[in-house]
Amino acid sequence: GAFQKKGHSARVLSPEEAERLAKDRVLVSEFKQLKLEKEAQKNWDLFYKRNSTNFFKDRHWTTREFQDLKACREFADQKLTILEAGCGVGNCLFPLLEEDLNIFAYACDFSPRAVEYVKKNALYSTERCKVFQCDLTKDDLLDNIPADSVDVATLIFVLSAIHPDKMHLVLRNIYKVLKPGKCVLFRDYGLYDHAMLRFKAGSKLGENFYVRQDGTRSYFFTEEFLSQLFKAEGYEQVVNEYVQRETVNRKEDLRVPRVFLQSKFQKP
Repeated sequence: GAFQKKGHSARVLSPEEAERLAKDRVLVSEFKQLKLEKEAQKNWDLFYKRNSTNFFKDRHWTTREFQDLKACREFADQKLTILEAGCGVGNCLFPLLEEDLNIFAYACDFSPRAVEYVKKNALYSTERCKVFQCDLTKDDLLDNIPADSVDVATLIFVLSAIHPDKMHLVLRNIYKVLKPGKCVLFRDYGLYDHAMLRFKAGSKLGENFYVRQDGTRSYFFTEEFLSQLFKAEGYEQVVNEYVQRETVNRKEDLRVPRVFLQSKFQKP
C-alpha cells in the first residue's frame, strides 16, 4: 500500500532523522569534488554499462501525472513536438511514443551509451524521434532543435544529477527551443526524500547535494530553490509542489517516505 499527498509543506523530519542530518557536516574534499565534476559523464556511462536498460522501470505513469502531455493540444489530432531532456535509455520516451501516435520527440542524454541503447530499441524510428548525445550545461540544443519549436519539454529526474551551480544553464538551453506559451514539466527528488536520509557520512558535497558510491550525484530540491532557479531564467511558475508518498512494505513492516517535487514552468 501507499498514500500520496501534494502540497507546499516540506516533509517534517523525526527527531532522530533531524539529529542524524545535523551531525553530517563534513563535506567531500574540493579535490574529489572537482574530480567528480570532471568525470560525471564517465560515471553515468559506467552506470548504464553496469545496468544496461534494466535499472529504471518504464514510466507508464507520465501521462497520468502530467495531464499536460495531452492537454497542451489545441485540437484532437494535433501533432506535438516534445523534448525529453535527459532521456536515459528511453523509459519515458518509448511508452509515450507507443501511447500517442501524434508525437514527434527530440530526446538527448549526457551518456553516449544511453543514447546507443535508445537507438537500438525496437521502437526507435527516425520518423518519430531524433535522439542525440548532449551535455545540457554546455552543448547548444539549437544545434539539433530549431528555436521556438517545442510544445512541451520534460525534465524528469535529470536536474538533480547536475551540479547546482550549472542547473541554470540547462534551463536557459531549454528556453531557447521552447515555443512561447509552452512549458517544462519537472519531477525530481524533494528535500528529505528517503534516498537523502540513506546517505552515509562522507557522501555530502554541499547543502542538499550528495554523491552515491558509483560517483553519480544527487541534489534534493526545495520548492523555493526550484522556483528561483526557473524564474531567474525568465520562466513563469504555473505549478510547483511537493509530492509526498509513503510506501509501505507490509512483509517487512517498513514505511519508506518518498518526497518529490512536481512542477510546471512556462515560457511567456
